[in-house]
Amino acid sequence: MLTFYNELHAQHRGRHEFFRGEQVPCFEKPERVDSVLGELGRRGLGRIVTPHGVPLMSLERVHTPRYLHFLRSAWNDWVALDPANAKKDAFPSVWPVRTLRSDIEPDNFAAKMGLYSMDSGTPLTAGTWTAAKTGADCAVNAAHALRLGERGTFVLSRPPGHHAGADFFGGYCFLNNAALAAQHLLDDGARKVAIIDIDYHHGNGTQSIFYHRDDVLFISIHADPRSEYPFYLGHADERGEGAGLGYNLNVPLAAGSSTQAWFSALETACIRIGSFAPDALVVSLGVDTFGGDPLSKFSLQSADYLKIGERLAWLNLPTAFIFEGGYAVKELGVNVVNVLEGYETAL
Repeated sequence: MLTFYNELHAQHRGRHEFFRGEQVPCFEKPERVDSVLGELGRRGLGRIVTPHGVPLMSLERVHTPRYLHFLRSAWNDWVALDPANAKKDAFPSVWPVRTLRSDIEPDNFAAKMGLYSMDSGTPLTAGTWTAAKTGADCAVNAAHALRLGERGTFVLSRPPGHHAGADFFGGYCFLNNAALAAQHLLDDGARKVAIIDIDYHHGNGTQSIFYHRDDVLFISIHADPRSEYPFYLGHADERGEGAGLGYNLNVPLAAGSSTQAWFSALETACIRIGSFAPDALVVSLGVDTFGGDPLSKFSLQSADYLKIGERLAWLNLPTAFIFEGGYAVKELGVNVVNVLEGYETAL
């Protein structure tokens, strides 16, 4: 397993977040990556390298230029409003919902930030762009390494990515690393790519990016959005549109679903991937399905993550694993690396 590590991830360090109406310490914090990095080192599971920087044009294959310009300049714009803002994280406060227009970018910073966001739980900090861009570099490098012959690669980075759409952030995510990896694989010669998202929360950003396309199969196994974030996407009747009809598969599970039900969903997903016959696989690897996760109502245990890696390995595809959610920091490293070790040792 070749791991691409974002050494700059800790530059994104939120002071707090708003979680269901309350101000709380950030669940998404640098210690998450530190836990995984330590476990990788302990087991010696392959090389750990830093990525080569990729041009902004690579990001524009997934994200809109207008949105990328906002992310690059947002912190400077925030501090320009008031020098005291340098000691505060930036949060949106208004959103263009329903009948409000989103085609015109406001001059007002708070309104501009709301235009490009989906929640008030994702702090934008002084180092957000640097951390997110380097994570995107990791994702593109990991995809390219598969095309050069690597069997498996891993993107160890934060902030995560699967909630970020083409022109919005949220759910702790700013740039969609899984989508960037999949798009690079296609640009690099793959005919078809499958993405499986096994995070507790639906990968709404990834779904929206590929929803009208038939060259990317997107599958997500997640908690029912009627009760769990992101709430407004992830239902079973979302199957794709236009050319993409039939290439989006959501498998929502009720909160509290059994481990047996979760693995049954995984088998359904793997069968669909097999019939799609992609050239490569991208895995949005969230382990907030763990029974001890503070944001989860599933019950997977550490040993189950070995089985997940083994089952994905039997698809026999070049695979890029992208680190997403998982907030039980103490067990996080073991759970993530169990997936990777299960994949590495299965075949």
